[in-house]
Amino acid sequence: MATRSMGTDTAAQPAKRPAPFWHRLNTFFAFPLQSKPLMVSLLLAFASMLYQAIFFLPDALAILIVEIGILLAASRYAFKITALGSRGIYNADDYPSELDPDWKNLPWKLFAILIAQSIVVGWLQSLSPTLGTLAWLAMCFLLPATQIVLVQTCSFTETLNPANAWNAVRTIGWPYLLLCLFLFLLSQGTFIALGMLLPVFSGWILLPIINWVLIYFAWVMASLLGYAMYQNHEAFGIALLPGAGLDEDAPPVDRRSPRRIEQDAIDAQVAALITAGDLAGALGVAYEEQRTRGEEVAAQRRYHRVLALSDNKTATLLDHGLRYIPLLLRSGHGSEALKAFQTCRAKDPKFELRDATATLNLAKAAWSANDAQEAIALLQGFDRRFLDHESVPAAYELVARVLLQGMNRADMALRVLATLESRYPDLEATQETRWLLRNHVPQKVTGIESENGL
Repeated sequence: MATRSMGTDTAAQPAKRPAPFWHRLNTFFAFPLQSKPLMVSLLLAFASMLYQAIFFLPDALAILIVEIGILLAASRYAFKITALGSRGIYNADDYPSELDPDWKNLPWKLFAILIAQSIVVGWLQSLSPTLGTLAWLAMCFLLPATQIVLVQTCSFTETLNPANAWNAVRTIGWPYLLLCLFLFLLSQGTFIALGMLLPVFSGWILLPIINWVLIYFAWVMASLLGYAMYQNHEAFGIALLPGAGLDEDAPPVDRRSPRRIEQDAIDAQVAALITAGDLAGALGVAYEEQRTRGEEVAAQRRYHRVLALSDNKTATLLDHGLRYIPLLLRSGHGSEALKAFQTCRAKDPKFELRDATATLNLAKAAWSANDAQEAIALLQGFDRRFLDHESVPAAYELVARVLLQGMNRADMALRVLATLESRYPDLEATQETRWLLRNHVPQKVTGIESENGL
């Protein structure tokens, strides 16, 4: 059992990296033709004939209303394709039965983002035609990255920040240019296909055909975008779903760096010492490695695990946890940080982080793991522990979200909103919380702040 607790991570095994997206083009073109997506796309396409049921409106207006509904439904499914594709799911039969409810609002958020960006471009155009043209080109160039950020965060405000889109571009690297080219060619392919089909068909079937072609190419592009995220899922910090990937049958290729190979050797040495009963020797090796590599997650992880096995190193474990858990959070290992925190709590129930940002991020990790109770417990008294810290509004926002979506306590979430509006009426966190509770807020939210705060 001791050896298993110190066993090397899966990263220590020969890595299987996803093939570049330009090697998987057939997969994207074939995705909308799978049975479930094909059935959905055909239903949406023939739903265009429903305009005839709205006989009391002019045909043009009735068609417009029906087409907007089809666009919304097709867009929601496209975001589902991208989101699940980013987690490695490319067989529609493997889609989970329960999906993230925030995905339903992504089409509206993208529409609002495009409107906001267009307003900025129009304003720059009024100042200088050259500046306006450059802004429009930048908007087009960053559109795929904007969608990537939106799928990852489901946040209007974070996606609206062009710096986040640029970080997505940097994460993908030079293949982003190729991604933009393929997406552009696919968009042009839509019009080429329509140009070939329209002269062949006429009458009532024409409108469903147009809709199906538009939906088909939109879902091909969504599948491509999701795979580009999946190809870089480690850099994006995306957790894959069970059964993810398309490369299971590919021969394993050892892509470990020299440092990774060295780390694996040290892990094996420490595991052998623990198996032999030499816990002090294992602790000495792990300590020396973490001392010289303070920002290396693997070295700190190894030291944490050996400390957790020791019966007389509780104080050292807790002190190390204050540095190790924030390091994991900064490195994108939220679920692992949560486990390390729980290990420290098992040793000392009063253990807590001393950094506001790390505490908030740990609560976010708990919420991402669907542990609403843990998220609320981590944020208990946050505003008093970190008085006047800049992350307090965001903590209030997260508390409201957990109360509403995780505990179905809209009444308590409304009290948090009242506190936010009283203390921080103009901040984004207040606006986001107000939007979150839009279906629960009376005509005017009033109330007195809770004396206990968070």
